[in-house]
Amino acid sequence: MDGKDWNYSETVKEHFFHPKNILEIDEKEYNPDGVGYVGSPACGDMMKIFIKVKDDRIADLKWQTFGCASAIGSTSMLSVMATRNGGMTLDEAWKLTPEMIINELGGLPANKIHCSVLGDKALREAIKDHFKRTGQEDRIPDDDKSRVICECLNITEDDIRMEILEGVKDFKTLQERTKIGTVCGKCQDTAKTLVDFYVGRYYTDDIYTGDKK
Repeated sequence: MDGKDWNYSETVKEHFFHPKNILEIDEKEYNPDGVGYVGSPACGDMMKIFIKVKDDRIADLKWQTFGCASAIGSTSMLSVMATRNGGMTLDEAWKLTPEMIINELGGLPANKIHCSVLGDKALREAIKDHFKRTGQEDRIPDDDKSRVICECLNITEDDIRMEILEGVKDFKTLQERTKIGTVCGKCQDTAKTLVDFYVGRYYTDDIYTGDKK
């Protein structure tokens, strides 16, 4: 494969054909300070991230995946972003989003966005694991700070946004995956509006660049 016919940016191709920071030794030999593992039901990809922490910064980050070009390219770029200039602080790294990574990649095909969400999730799991290992559970951020849309099931706007990023494109599928609006039903109109909004943001153009607000 030479990548000439791929609908990917040159940056994505570079990170796919020459991925950065892949773990090439045994995990025990690497001796990470935190490990995060996630899988995607949308595309079947799996991601594992290993971090080393020094002075509350990501001193090093390695990863392994069974994934497509988007998953590999996104995680390779994430590894560069998290470790550049001495490494992000753990608080900064926790806030890395798929949109930020996609922007640095120069965009991804809209139908591949769902493959790009694994790295940031696995990184947060690795940071969480580090906090637990070091007795800092109180530093694990509260992920429910976005507004609650479904009070019955405590589903937030950010939960809906992440479902859209993972490939959900209509309210019916969102409801099947989350059960949103199946108790009292009062949130359904708001949820449908949010589905339309985020689908419009991520999937209107063939290439999503991460620039839309």
